[in-house]
Order: sequence, then structure tokens, then C-alpha cells
Amino acid sequence: MNLMLIPLVVLAGMGLSLEAGLIGPLGTEVGHLWATLSIFGVGAVLTGLLVLFFSPRNAPSFTGQPGWKLLGGVLGPVYVVVLTLSTPVIGIGMTMIAILSGQVAKSVLIDHYGWFGTPHKKVGGERLLALLFIIAALVLIAWD
Repeated sequence: MNLMLIPLVVLAGMGLSLEAGLIGPLGTEVGHLWATLSIFGVGAVLTGLLVLFFSPRNAPSFTGQPGWKLLGGVLGPVYVVVLTLSTPVIGIGMTMIAILSGQVAKSVLIDHYGWFGTPHKKVGGERLLALLFIIAALVLIAWD
């Protein structure tokens, strides 16, 4: 396992909390769909520039990929709309722990079965205990 990636992923997670803190109030002011469009518009421009300048020139054709691999493009906006709707109502902490519990629960299943071509990582007691702790955190934060 490349341990150097873990701090980067933790920072990205912190960025999601920051995004929730920004997009929730924006959605309240301008509308949830407009706020979502703003996030994806800016993201599309920045990603387009990265692709233009840093993408390998001999990469496989994007249009030649199976449709199921493009499902993430549908899930991203759904995630941001939910983030925009929920953050002003239940708060950033509750939104993030709820998202985390859903992410970890689904990730454990994906790893266990090796879906989408990922390597198999069997669910053991440690992973289940970690998931239970995250669910306990969700309950404790909701209790407040």
C-alpha cells in the first residue's frame, strides 16, 4: 500500500467539508441546481485545462469505453445536489458523517466482491468494526 497517498486523500476529504460549507449557503441564496451547476462548471473548465495540458496523447479512446464506466458522471451531480440540499438543514458535520458512512459501507462491499475490476479485499472483523464505529459516530452526531 502506498502510504504517501493517505494524507492526500485526507486533505481531499477536508476539501469536501469545505465544499459543503460553501455550496450549502450558495444553494440557499441562488438555488440548489444553480449552485450545483456552478461547481461543475468551474470543475469542468479546470479539468479541461488539465486534460489539454497534461493528458497522455496515446490514451485509449474515451468514447470506446463501456457505458457503465461513465456512471460516475451521473453520480457526481446527484452527490452535489444532495450536499447542497442537506448541509444548510442538518449541518456540515452531520452531512459529512452521513456521507462517510454510506461511502464506507458501499466501499466495503465493492472491495469484498471485487466489483468494477477492483482487487478483492475480504471483509474481516476489523473492517466491520470500523464500519460500526462510523455508524456509531453518525448516531452520536445525530443525537445532538
